[in-house]
Amino acid sequence: MATPKASSAGGILRFGVFEVDLGSGELRKNGSRIRLQEQPFQVLTMLLDRRGEMVTREDLRSKLWPADTFVDFDHGLNTAVNKLREALGDAAANPRFVQTVARRGYRFIAPVQENGRSAAFSAETTPLGEAAAVPVRVDAALHPELGVPIPRRGLTRNLFLLIQAMYLIFYIEALLHWVDVHRIAGSFLPGWGAVAILVAVVVTAGIGIPLRCFLISAVGFDHRQLGQKFQKLFPGILAVDQLWAVAPFLLAGKIGFGAAFAATAALLYLPFSERTLVRMAYPLESNGKSL
Repeated sequence: MATPKASSAGGILRFGVFEVDLGSGELRKNGSRIRLQEQPFQVLTMLLDRRGEMVTREDLRSKLWPADTFVDFDHGLNTAVNKLREALGDAAANPRFVQTVARRGYRFIAPVQENGRSAAFSAETTPLGEAAAVPVRVDAALHPELGVPIPRRGLTRNLFLLIQAMYLIFYIEALLHWVDVHRIAGSFLPGWGAVAILVAVVVTAGIGIPLRCFLISAVGFDHRQLGQKFQKLFPGILAVDQLWAVAPFLLAGKIGFGAAFAATAALLYLPFSERTLVRMAYPLESNGKSL
């Protein structure tokens, strides 16, 4: 016997603190109505009607737009899903309700109550032959691109912000103490070499300060296209960060060669950590758009 589904004629569906009134077409949170446009609401009702199952992007297209309608389907569907997630306070990277099935569609993964009774992920309503499909809720915690368990989205964003703040402090300190940078470089390099290092520090710091400010503001305002933009910026970020990775050797006289080598090794890996954190918090859809 299949899992019971919602009736399009009416009824009340509840999940978490949310309630969907299929009769009036309303979404409510703790009893208060939430404004949700028609297309995002249609996506929600279709996912609820087939909860626990994958709904393909093509199925959603046929539901939202008639066959003779000419629209940018990918953009329109991504916008509708984004608005639905915003209304639910959900996130693609760590979903509680709407899970992205990479390059295929979406699945509603939260338990649902229909008119007061459990209507999803119930042992009584799941046939023995489908028992293997129930662990889908475990899969919901896996990143659609990386295939690893997803930490809390707030944690990945905060770690990324800390890295940006660290680099920003590096740049400002280097510019404030450029005379010391030149003196230290001159202690083990000829005059022209020391000048070249100073110029490299000043130029890369001048580039890095606005770059880090952009990344900090993008994460702070939760810019949904950050994944796509960071992917384009990454070659430049990698080049700048690799140059700054050798900076600890300027302090080798004070901290020792071993400590300088360890710090450089860590800084060499850091840009790849940044890329992983961004991909966890802002995964990319197959069409290259963050969702």
